[in-house]
Amino acid sequence: MTTAADFTTETFLANADHTLLAPGTTPAELEQFLLDARRLGVGRVCISPTLVEDAAAPLRSSAVQIVTVVGFPSGVHTAEVKAAEAAQAVADGAAEIDMVMNRGLARAGDWGGVQAEIQAVRDAVPGVVLKVILETAALSDAQIVAACRAAEAARADFVKTSTGFDPAGGASVHAVQIMAETVGGRLGVKASGGIRTAAAVRELAAAGATRFGVSGTAAILESWGHQSSSAAGSAGVSVATGAIQLPGAGGAY
Repeated sequence: MTTAADFTTETFLANADHTLLAPGTTPAELEQFLLDARRLGVGRVCISPTLVEDAAAPLRSSAVQIVTVVGFPSGVHTAEVKAAEAAQAVADGAAEIDMVMNRGLARAGDWGGVQAEIQAVRDAVPGVVLKVILETAALSDAQIVAACRAAEAARADFVKTSTGFDPAGGASVHAVQIMAETVGGRLGVKASGGIRTAAAVRELAAAGATRFGVSGTAAILESWGHQSSSAAGSAGVSVATGAIQLPGAGGAY
């Protein structure tokens, strides 16, 4: 298990999915976001499916990979639609897919149905990293465990806490601990939703998170090493990179 002391800025950046999922994003905002991603040195960007094709060309000469979302943010799309959406996103240039689980199936205890829809997306994009968004703040501990097991049975690569758009909340240390204990290192664990400070990143990493969905990446880096998280709460220009955090870039991310 990673300790807070061992978790460095380099480790964070290599495992950060720098996120822009705000509805209504303009081409100019996307261009600025991608420029910021390269300046920050993140490993991946997480963007809406309609932005993937436009982002692919600017990132082609960089090491930054594209992550996109499927069935987002509600998860109530049919398995067939999620599978088709994932296949199209990969054709457009996405390297990883974050799909939203159908929470109604989970709440009803239909774990076979949950596994089947994840399997449909898995089959549509073989060889592509697949993450399953559970929306853990809206689930019981037992439901989180069962959802993780269904994701593993369907051969997903990661389980993920949140969309960042649900009023129930985002990532929590408690949920990440349950997820990490359930998957036992066989799957990755992505924490996302409301992660604002370096202290929060370290705490989630110590709980078992191996990937982080964040929109305030520059602010997190600015707060690194500080006991106070006050500097991480404001948007603006990064001293280290000159990167601008877009307002509302990713809901509660």
